Amino acid sequence: MNLMETIQSIKGVDRNDIDRAQAHLDNLTKPPGSLGRMEEMARRYVAIMGNPPPLLKNKTVFVFAADHGITEEGVSAYPSDVTAQMVKNFLSEGAAINVLAKHVGAEVVVVDMGVNHKFEPHSSLINNKIAYGTNNFLNGPAMTRQQAEESLEAGIQLAKEWVEKGVQLLAPGEMGIGNTTASSALLSVFGECSVKEVTGKGTGINDEKLSQKVQLIEKALDFHQPNSNDPIEVLAKIGGFEIGGMAGLILGSALQKVPVVIDGLISGAAAVLAFRLNPDVKDYIFLSHRSQEPGHKVCFNLLNQSPILDLDLRLGEGTGAVLAMNLIEAAVKIYLEMATFQGAGVSRAEENSG
Repeated sequence: MNLMETIQSIKGVDRNDIDRAQAHLDNLTKPPGSLGRMEEMARRYVAIMGNPPPLLKNKTVFVFAADHGITEEGVSAYPSDVTAQMVKNFLSEGAAINVLAKHVGAEVVVVDMGVNHKFEPHSSLINNKIAYGTNNFLNGPAMTRQQAEESLEAGIQLAKEWVEKGVQLLAPGEMGIGNTTASSALLSVFGECSVKEVTGKGTGINDEKLSQKVQLIEKALDFHQPNSNDPIEVLAKIGGFEIGGMAGLILGSALQKVPVVIDGLISGAAAVLAFRLNPDVKDYIFLSHRSQEPGHKVCFNLLNQSPILDLDLRLGEGTGAVLAMNLIEAAVKIYLEMATFQGAGVSRAEENSG
């Protein structure tokens, strides 16, 4: 199958499987619905993975990394060299994502999609480099359509390989100076929102720089006139290699029928891109947290989901996603390990009682 045939072969979750999972949750020794969103997480995980589901043991976060030509315009508080420096930090296990992933028992894999640096081989680094960074999309397309498709295919393939290895929960993280600019541009197009409404301070730029960032994105969108009905064209014109890779991982997870946990603004933009390619992917997506970046709300609105956590995070890397993995795992344990009314010899609530 070609790329679009692969994407269109993704099918949503059977609603009957969700109902059956909820019926089991209602038979556990608690008032119906009393575990709130933990029950939502459990029933969705079970509906995706099968009933009963396997105990959730194997979790992986992929940190997709790439550089962005738009950084030439001064859209970030940090120089573009930081992308490569942070990749090295991930590989030496010194970043926040390493600490938090280790805390929840998740594997960290770094994927070089387009960093402007040549790395030495490393056991935790996958070289899927498409180019040494995108082009400056203020002056022309960020990448070719072929490169956009290549980035999606890379993510789909990673999902396939890791699910075959037994991974039961995936998450896309990212690193790329300038990627909040590309993500805000994408979300403005897909969410049909003004650029100002979806653009935030990213790495911590001041108000003057933020105003310039908004104007740059507006100018780029006016120049490109991206067609929101052709998501791959939008990715090619104003996206990033790591955003394409993350969207591919999301698509690949849905194709393999394994849940995927979304992090912040940039992975949210990737989720929206995947959703626009095939709306059925939303059934496999868990939104981990509410980012401080204003554009993140477009992801919630389009996917019709609420985030699990609200911790004022805005780091990226997959940090919010691995924190949410811990709660999803707990929800699965409730489903598998909690006693039923019959098994525990506990009486159910009487009908019409208070």
